[in-house]
Amino acid sequence: MWLAATHDIGKATPAFACQVDGLADRMRETGLAMRDQKQFGEDRRLAPNGLAGQLILQEWLVLRRGWTHRTAGQWAVVAGGHHGVPPGHGQLHDLELREDLLRTPGASEQRWRAVQFELLDACTDALGADRLMVAPRNVKLPQPVQVLLTGIVIMADWIASNPDLFPYFPEDRPRSEEERIDSAWAGLRLPPAWTAEEPGLEAAELMAARFDLPPGSAPRPVQEDAVRLARESPAPGLLVIEAPMGEGKTEAALAVAEIFAARTGAGGCYVALPTRATANAMFPRLTAWLDHLPAEGDRAVYLAHAKAALNDEYAGMMAADRRRIAAVDSDGPQGAGHRALRKGAGLIAHQWLRGRKKGMLASFAVGTIDQVLFAGLKNRHLALRHLALAGKVVVIDEVHANDAYMKTYLERVLSWLGAYRVPVVMLSATLPSATRRALVRAYCGTTEGTQAEAHEETHDERHETGYPLLTAVAPGHPPSTRRPAADASRRTTVRLEPLDDDLAALTDLLASELADGGCALVIRNTVDRVLEAAERLRERFGDEAVTVAHARFVDLDRARKDDGLLARFGPDGDRPRGPHVVVASQVAEQSLDVDFDLLVTELCPVDLMLQRMGRLHRHRRGEGQSARPPRLRTARCLVAGVDWAARPQPLPVKSSASVYGRHHLPRSAAALWPQLAQGSPLTLPDDINALVQRAYGDEPLGPPAWSEAMAGAAEEQRLADAAQTARAEVFRLDEVRRPGRSLVGWLDAGVGDVDDQRPGRAQVRDGDESLEVMVAMRCADGGLTTLPWLDRGRGGLPLPTETVPAWNAAQALAASSLRLPYHFSKPWVIDRAIRELEELYIPAWQVKECPQLDGELVLLLDEDGRAELAGFALEYNPNDGLTVHPAGPVR
Repeated sequence: MWLAATHDIGKATPAFACQVDGLADRMRETGLAMRDQKQFGEDRRLAPNGLAGQLILQEWLVLRRGWTHRTAGQWAVVAGGHHGVPPGHGQLHDLELREDLLRTPGASEQRWRAVQFELLDACTDALGADRLMVAPRNVKLPQPVQVLLTGIVIMADWIASNPDLFPYFPEDRPRSEEERIDSAWAGLRLPPAWTAEEPGLEAAELMAARFDLPPGSAPRPVQEDAVRLARESPAPGLLVIEAPMGEGKTEAALAVAEIFAARTGAGGCYVALPTRATANAMFPRLTAWLDHLPAEGDRAVYLAHAKAALNDEYAGMMAADRRRIAAVDSDGPQGAGHRALRKGAGLIAHQWLRGRKKGMLASFAVGTIDQVLFAGLKNRHLALRHLALAGKVVVIDEVHANDAYMKTYLERVLSWLGAYRVPVVMLSATLPSATRRALVRAYCGTTEGTQAEAHEETHDERHETGYPLLTAVAPGHPPSTRRPAADASRRTTVRLEPLDDDLAALTDLLASELADGGCALVIRNTVDRVLEAAERLRERFGDEAVTVAHARFVDLDRARKDDGLLARFGPDGDRPRGPHVVVASQVAEQSLDVDFDLLVTELCPVDLMLQRMGRLHRHRRGEGQSARPPRLRTARCLVAGVDWAARPQPLPVKSSASVYGRHHLPRSAAALWPQLAQGSPLTLPDDINALVQRAYGDEPLGPPAWSEAMAGAAEEQRLADAAQTARAEVFRLDEVRRPGRSLVGWLDAGVGDVDDQRPGRAQVRDGDESLEVMVAMRCADGGLTTLPWLDRGRGGLPLPTETVPAWNAAQALAASSLRLPYHFSKPWVIDRAIRELEELYIPAWQVKECPQLDGELVLLLDEDGRAELAGFALEYNPNDGLTVHPAGPVR
């Protein structure tokens, strides 16, 4: 409270007070001399009020309270960083040389100091904080504490600075301080934090109570052991759950989150997924879990990604809480109406707890992994991000999906979460042991984690093939592990067979295997190859028997595709009677609960190969799979995308090598060589861990003739990983410093504001820049409409150019966003594309009344779904998505 009360003391300076002539004149009359704003000129920028406040607070603590300068700096930096970035050493030095910006030299200098100190004395007296000024004099304040104090002051400042909550000139009767605060708090009405209590239920009972398990079913061993381990661990910390696809890892993580929250007092939970699509799929699972928790009033929820407003469930929650955030009279009619907005407890998307900086403060959130990784990136208001995560249990799904660049950020974030004692649950079906060890070391820290490191290394040597595997560790404690029994009912034997990279061979094979019906999944590593295969397969099977799925669809079409796949190929799907082929890119690889009779996949890294196999015979269909066509009752995976006859080793197609590099593909082939070349069966989940550890280990794999080429590819990959790590280091947050080290310079050379839409240096994902556009259609008469095939009344809506479109039309256009593919990734192509798209800017849409469209780029298709952009011919349809071909030389 004292830090919040004093954080704006830097406004009591000549550099700040000179901005309003009339008020400055009144101050001059009392002896507070100062130059005017014009006389100061650009020099005022040397004394922003946060930085000035830090120096004044430090001086007050030293002169009035006897603190050392070093100790005072640990606390005063909260004032210095309350605008989002703690000052750097250079800024402090420069301002210390310009005393005239803090106090006008001469006769009024002491007058300025007296007034500044008087204000600080008054704040201290008003709070009764005098006694608190003694004990901290010898405290070495840890950096995590400094960060959280800064975050709390920022949040409090934003609330208290809201003129709707605290009107400058109240029009009604005068109010006391207490009445104003009560009125504002009633108008804000933040939901309380989660107060979890240890559920007094056995593991099986807890899973049944929190999740809608099918009648007669029981929790899986992984779920029961995860609950027991969470309860038995000496302290909540990092829990890594490695288990096969479809084993209920998400439900296990949420059950663990409840136990960890009860043990630590965590006030919420954040679930991180690899992509927006997987986050959208997780959101209803989180809300269903919340509905099963003991009721305790409203709970704030947030969908944390840039397209959250287009998610139907979350959009409905936002629509239900459109009230104005403003002070209310709790005894008057306005207050009564305010309370009547909601009857009973429930899940709400609280209006104040929205947006990229405040949304993560909501108690419960689902979003992309980016929101976690941003906590390791030097960016503005980072303290607020840390405050949001420090109050939660953090669940990270599909943790294996991060490359070297993202892992660099993830490890740094884990080190801070460990310092905050934030419980973390990580989930993976295919996690290399070296990655697990690195994550454990990062969470435990470099000093307290030494003992845990040694134990974890020893554990890994003894249990390298243990799977499923649960690993729990907290800083200062050795790891605890469990090896749950594998679910024998889910064991699947898969036959792997090489398949020539030839579309005729693929077509003939599927025609033969699907002669009696059945559903096949074909996964190819690039969208262009997906579309190429789909065209050939339609010639053989017909348009209705082939479905395409990839990431090059507008958002609404992509969601419709996912819904359609689940409706037909999910656990309770209405599977097609005749033969059907789904041709997909990596979008079918994870987080979609779909099941196929036959799998054809291009070679990819072995962990992703196993993820893809998780879509093969995923569910039992009849006794002994009797509900499947006879020839498809044995699970078979055919591996294509490789010239298997090449020497000295099989040669992956160039497009796959461009996606995954030249190292992981031959390692994958070598790890699977006994199954591919010798016909040995692969048993899931039994063989998952051994395959992953072999493929990502250091020992040579494959026939001797492969060794030279594989060694060269391994060195190439090592250099590429090192380059990614070096790029990530440029903007990565420093590690937690020793207690007593001030946050001064904490965010030096940072990236400013960030979110999950901005490309380039502000990102926590490595890769070329990309361009996102909204897609509309130009009719023959010149008018613009939303895409005509959109469902639920969103198709063909008029988009007037002379005024703001209707809300539903603007929303439909915003939901028709598309990220342009790699063809547009080169800087000169992006620049040209932006210039051409900006020619279509419609001034009437560039207004705050139309936030969905303001500042966005719109790609206009003709009535045939075609357009030209930056030298490329584009064609879009709802069945195949976007295709791109050169339209001429690119300048």
